[in-house]
Amino acid sequence: MKRQIFLYLFLFAVLLLIFQYMNEKSIFESQEKQIEGLSSKLENATKARDSLTTKLDELDYFTLQGNDNAMTYFESMGYEANEIEAYISDRIYDKNLQSGSNPLVPFEGQTGGMKINKIKFLNHKWILADFTDGTYWGELLLQYTLDQNGDIHFENLSSFIYPR
Repeated sequence: MKRQIFLYLFLFAVLLLIFQYMNEKSIFESQEKQIEGLSSKLENATKARDSLTTKLDELDYFTLQGNDNAMTYFESMGYEANEIEAYISDRIYDKNLQSGSNPLVPFEGQTGGMKINKIKFLNHKWILADFTDGTYWGELLLQYTLDQNGDIHFENLSSFIYPR
């Protein structure tokens, strides 16, 4: 009788071990599949990030902050490029506060004054700007110069209004 109890306990223990082994094996396999899926997603995300970084570097070339020669130009004058960019941006947007149109925009607004919405510094000499009066919009190319006194002078090189 004692021998049969040990036999049943032994069989129960073997069945329990087999059950544990199969259960752990299925958990391990599902985790492996999940890891492979996540690794694939990570690889795709890394490729997409690298592609976007390359595109951003290419687009950043035609900006004041991305052009080493343009930044060197301002540094040789004793200025930091990001400070100059902020200073000139403020001066351009301050002109929007004047009554009527912004004096840098060579067009009169049909439904109000033409105001500059966005600007993009191309380098140490040129700015691309977007303007609108709420109905009509256009773009302009400004040349700017900074003299030794810190005064900024703007010249409108070209501008246009999009057809309605």
